Amino acid sequence: MRLRLLLAAAAMLWIGAATAQTPFAPREEDASAYPDFPGRDEAFGFCSACHAFKLVAAQGMTKDRWESSLAWMTEKHGMPALDEADRKVILDYLAAAFPPKAPAGGRAGWTNPFAPR
Repeated sequence: MRLRLLLAAAAMLWIGAATAQTPFAPREEDASAYPDFPGRDEAFGFCSACHAFKLVAAQGMTKDRWESSLAWMTEKHGMPALDEADRKVILDYLAAAFPPKAPAGGRAGWTNPFAPR
């Protein structure tokens, strides 16, 4: 019985060491999976340098909110500042491809998702 326990423990340590050395590789994303508007490749390349583009695509914001998000990432997270031409291309794409989403239930304005219905 001791031998079985010892072998099982050794096997678990070996498996753990083998899997710990395998680098994490996120599933690759491709710009063609996102809405085809001018600036898609530029926005995809810039945004996906730091995080998955799925994070971007899950948002829905006005151009002003996208602008605020870029400023926040520059200030708080050290994102490189964009020159004006690139900033315009990326903001135009984000505003066209990922506009504000319609509220659930067709109600106008912001809806608290935790409020009782």
